[in-house]
This record gives sequence, C-alpha cells and structure tokens, in this order.
Amino acid sequence: MPRIFASLLAGVLTVAAATATAQQPAAAPAATVAERIEAHLAQPRFAGASWGIKAVSLDTGRVLHEHDPDRRLVPASTAKLYTGALALATLGPDHRIATTLLATAKPTRDGNLRGDLILFGYGDPTLGTPEHARWAEELADAAAKAGIRKVEGDLIADATQFAAPSHGGGWEAADLQSWFAVPATALSVNENVVRLFVAPGDRAGDAARLRFEPPVLGQAFDVDNAMRTVAPPQRSDISLVRRPGEHRLTAFGRVALRAKEVDYRLSLPDPPLLAGHLLRRALGERGIAVTGKLRSIAWPRVDEARQGERVWQVGETWSPPLSAILKRGFKLSQNLYMQNLLLLVGVREELRVREAAEGKPEPPFRTTEQHALAAMRRYLGSLGIAPDEAQLDEGAGLSRRNLTTAAAFVKLLVAHADDPAKLAFRSALPESGVDGTLAGRLRDPSARGRVFAKTGAMRNTASLAGYATTTTGERIAFALILNNYVRPPSGGRTSAELDEIVRILLDAPRSAPADRAAAGATAGPQP
Repeated sequence: MPRIFASLLAGVLTVAAATATAQQPAAAPAATVAERIEAHLAQPRFAGASWGIKAVSLDTGRVLHEHDPDRRLVPASTAKLYTGALALATLGPDHRIATTLLATAKPTRDGNLRGDLILFGYGDPTLGTPEHARWAEELADAAAKAGIRKVEGDLIADATQFAAPSHGGGWEAADLQSWFAVPATALSVNENVVRLFVAPGDRAGDAARLRFEPPVLGQAFDVDNAMRTVAPPQRSDISLVRRPGEHRLTAFGRVALRAKEVDYRLSLPDPPLLAGHLLRRALGERGIAVTGKLRSIAWPRVDEARQGERVWQVGETWSPPLSAILKRGFKLSQNLYMQNLLLLVGVREELRVREAAEGKPEPPFRTTEQHALAAMRRYLGSLGIAPDEAQLDEGAGLSRRNLTTAAAFVKLLVAHADDPAKLAFRSALPESGVDGTLAGRLRDPSARGRVFAKTGAMRNTASLAGYATTTTGERIAFALILNNYVRPPSGGRTSAELDEIVRILLDAPRSAPADRAAAGATAGPQP
C-alpha cells in the first residue's frame, strides 16, 4: 500500500472514531443510595411485607435514607437496646447484684443452727456461669466460717425479690419449654437451662437412656421416660414435652440402636429449687448437714421466715458488673439477662414510688415488670421518644406485642453515640464478622468490623439497629425492621436481606453537612 494512502486511511479512521465517540450517549449516573435501597425493597418477594428504615449521619446530621420510618413494627430482640439503655441509666455500668445467705437464728457453740437457712436472690442471672461459677462454694464457705455445722431447719430458696410472673408480658406459651424463653427469676442458676442427653439402650425394646449434666440438674424434673430403643431400619424420633407450669418432663418416641447420643437444652421449671440443691451439695461437701426440707418460694407467696426480726446475714456473693451482664445480653441476645435487667429497674422504680407516697395512701399494686415499664416510658420520653413510637411489654424482645419505629431506634442510638458515659452501651454491641450474633454476618473485607449493631429475629420478622462506619469514614446510626416477611422457598436467609441494605449504606458517599437546626436535632453531641 502506498505510504500516502496509508496516511489518508489513518486520518479517516481517526475522524470516524471521533465522530462515533461524539455520537455515543453520556454514561448514566450511578444509582444513589436511596435508589439502590428502594430497588431492593421493590423486589416481588417483599410485596406483602412491611419495612421500617432510617439511617442518619452522626457526623453531619443528614438523613441518608428513610422508608416508613414512623411505621410501628415488631422489633424482636432489637428491643433489647431499650432495656440495656434503661438499665445503664438507672443502675450504672458498675452496678453489681448480690445473692445472700441468711439465717433465722445464730448457731449455738456446738454449731447447731436451730432455724432456717435462706438463699435470697436479688436478680443476678449469672450464677453458675463461668463468670460466677463458685457462688455456691462462696456461700457455703461463709456458713462454715460463721460456725454453722448443722442446720436443724429448712433450706429456703427465696426468689420473692421480683413481684412478677416468671415470664415476660406477651411471651408465647409454646416458647416456655425452650432454652431461649427460660423463667426470669430473682434466683437464677446455670442461666435457667438444663442439658438433657438421650442415648439408646443396650438392646431393642430397652428404655432409652436419659442423663442430665451436671447430674443434679435431674432433680429439677419429674421424668416420665416412655422412649424405647428400636432396631434398624427404624430411625430415631424423639419428643420431649413439659407443659407450662409443670415439673413433669415426658420423653416419648424411639431411639435407634447404636445411634449417637444427642443433647437438648430445655428450660428449667424451678430455677430457685435447683439453686437450693446446688447450695445444699456445697454445704454437705463442707460437713454442714441440712436436716429439714429444701423448698423454693416465689411471688405471690411471701417468705414469713425472712420477715422475722432474728434474720441475720451469713454471707453474700456478687455478680459481675452490669456492663459485663449487658455485653452478654447484647452480643449473644441473652433473653434471661435482659428480662432480669428490666426487673432490676422495676425494683428500683417501686422503691422510688413508695418513697414518693410516704405519708399518703398506699399506691395500688403493680408488678415489678409494670413498674419497670413505667420507668421505661419516662426514660424514653427524656430522649424525645413518644409513647406511640415505642411500646414495650417486656425486656427481652420475645413479645409480639412490642412495637417500635425505626425513627425511635435512631433517636436512642444518636443519644448514645458520642457520650463517654455511654461507652458500655456501644461496646456491648455485636461486631460484624467478629463476635456475637454478627460473627457469621457481614464478614467480607468491606464490611467486617465496620458495623456494631443489635440483631433481632423471630418468625417472619427480622431487625438490625446500631452503628456503622462507611468506606469513606463517615459514622452513621441506622435501624432496619422487616415484618410479615414469608421467605420464598428459593430465598436465602432473611438476615441477608437486611445485610444487603447495610452494605449499600457502607458504600454511601460522604454526605454534606445539614443546616445547623437539622444537625442539632439529628446528630446530637459530637466528639
């Protein structure tokens, strides 16, 4: 090809390319955070569901996105945020809870106690956990040090500090046998859970083997074992039933011969009674015999022995600080811990009401839980959360009668975002991809360690509320609530639907500062 022709051809191609470029339409702008979130919510699987969403910048005060932020929805365990905040505000992060050993008489010189021993609980939910494992030994050592060698009366396990039912308002009867809906009592032990192990017998037709761990836990139940060992090819089919309010546990069905031992976690029917068993065993190990009966009492019964003038304190043991209790309550979504924290506030509130009414007609009776919920309403009001924005029946989030808006959650989070005195609240939250109920969520490098939030889940319901730091370094507070969602057969985990929205928020570009009035109303104090 002649050189001049090649040059002309190159010029033609250059002009053609320039013309083509000029004729191409400009690239579409990237979708905004709001558009991406709304596109996610608009998918057909959410057609019958309800969402409540709000996310704000803690640095600028801007609302990053909101979707029905004032719609009242069931929050599930995310409601624990309200309980934790109230407990910290009322009791303080360093508050510790006592469990005391009392006696109705002093021992004689030869060590005989001609009266009762009373194990009195003030609401510590940690007895028997690794953080408070030696509680019974501590109290038994105190009894030995006090010179007690023999108790000629009863050992009374007293849980009357909480004048309330052992289940929260709105808890469902079907949940009460389960490990996650254990009784909330002033005298709890082993987190009020019993582990039951089931194994086949030696031969087909033999009764299945049942064992409790530790063995003393078996004394908490009347066991009716109707479960039988079956030969192959029959498979195991195990059923365990305990009706609410009863101690009888019925085991029926079948266990396959040579099947591996399986274990179940069940709710204890009478935690104070088990606490008494454990203390009596610890006393016996120190040579202190109890000749009377072991019995437990709880509201509405009253311990007449403790009302006597001769009661004296033998010893006491103390819980970890409230900040540590709250951390387990938030990170592991521990229902017992959070319901007990609510009831502890109720005890304090009842005392305040009685002191205010001194010299006046006695106020009408309210349960400890009712007192606590009155304190909750007053506390939330101080944060600008109106009664119709957050209505709670209990402290754990198990009740479907609990209602809150996403906007109310964000008000709470903003109030706790930068106050050094509220560090215990923030540090108790699960961390994405690291620990607690977020250990297995948001684990990818762009999200891991950027989200600190409380989870919530029950059937057809999921929620997540807390703090996050975007990829640009902006701090945000957010609340996501999903109700009435029926996961399609081909759908993934419901929690993944919320996590997708969090990822969109993490990608948000840095927002511009809001006007001064809006920033003051939304962002709260800044560091």
